[in-house]
Amino acid sequence: MHTKIFQEIVNIMHYDYAGYIDKKGWDHPKHYEDKIQEFESKGELTPTLFSEIVQDYLLDFKDPHLFFNLRDSQKEYDNGFRLRRYEDKLYVTTRTNENRFKQGDAILSLDEIPVLELVEKHQRELMETKAEREDWRKVISKYNVAEVIDTKGNIRSLELKEYEKAAYKAQHTIERIDTNTLLMTLSDFWDHAPIDDLLEKYRDDLANTKNLIIDVRLNLGGSDHSFNNLQKFLFPSGVNKIDLSYYNMKVNCTNTNADLMIHSIEEELQKMEDSEYREELKQWKEETWEKHRGMGFVNLNKENAIEEYEITGLDIPKNVVVLADNYCGSAGDIFVYLCKQSPKVTVLGRPTMGVNDYSNLSVKQWEDQFELMYATSRLDQLDTRKPDAEQGIKPDVYIPWTPEHINKDIDLEEAMKLLQGK
Repeated sequence: MHTKIFQEIVNIMHYDYAGYIDKKGWDHPKHYEDKIQEFESKGELTPTLFSEIVQDYLLDFKDPHLFFNLRDSQKEYDNGFRLRRYEDKLYVTTRTNENRFKQGDAILSLDEIPVLELVEKHQRELMETKAEREDWRKVISKYNVAEVIDTKGNIRSLELKEYEKAAYKAQHTIERIDTNTLLMTLSDFWDHAPIDDLLEKYRDDLANTKNLIIDVRLNLGGSDHSFNNLQKFLFPSGVNKIDLSYYNMKVNCTNTNADLMIHSIEEELQKMEDSEYREELKQWKEETWEKHRGMGFVNLNKENAIEEYEITGLDIPKNVVVLADNYCGSAGDIFVYLCKQSPKVTVLGRPTMGVNDYSNLSVKQWEDQFELMYATSRLDQLDTRKPDAEQGIKPDVYIPWTPEHINKDIDLEEAMKLLQGK
């Protein structure tokens, strides 16, 4: 069974995945299929092990917007904390289940391999050239013992443990920072409802507040439709013409992609109450997937007239600061890009994740065990972009990440200074 699923995955990656033309010959499926068959023949292939082998195979495509997950019915595990590299140390920035670490503790080595050697060894998983952008979650799980230094300089060895992955807690909040300033935190754009509810609840505050700070540093993305009603607060009063040509794309309308996307859209339509969003979804289904089924890559830019997007803005708030970081991706990337089009917005922090080269993810599921999420669209700008161009939407004010960020919100402090200056 697992071999058959893997062959289906390879087929999708070679024909339906939007990056297949750019990445032809990058992958080595036979090596992984042999490994799967070997474990299967010994009766040792667990769902978790199969998932790890597939994830390893998918690394060949160098696409952070590509996922193979165990379904909800399968338990997922991690090490219970998150790391960020600064120079030759891995700093513990957040903890979920691992209480033996404190925020600010730093890892010097894993299984006696110093951090800078680990960077070289795991370049494939890290996929980054800048320390502050590296994601160490896949790497840390491969090791057993960490050499840790605490904030007082004491060094100890800790045997790493695995914990059941902590459930994600969404955060859509508004709080007052001072008389003139509100802070809005948006941890995802999965659904428009929590954002619309927030805007309604704080309608009077937003209508009378000079400054607005929007924190999307940890935004997990979702759909750009989710922030439709927030857009007017980002732009000055009157009609603002928005240049979205940066996101011109072609969509790979294969039969498989059409089937999966139509099924997914129909499921969404059953839950969706918002009439405007329903209409957009129906149009996406009919004008893209039904109309172009089986046609391969299709240029939809002219049909969607994406370059002529208009937003009618508001006079209040006068100033908007958006806090960004590389943990903000997908629809989060698009949000920050949109914000940079406004004369009243300053984006501050670090470049976003930059995962939309290949986007509009389709989901293929296998019973209650596995799901593959892969991109069906490809940005046109890939044809002209320099190979060494840095990923992500760049902030107007760049603030490098340092360990000082762990115990103090440097970005928020800088945002307040900037607003006070205005």
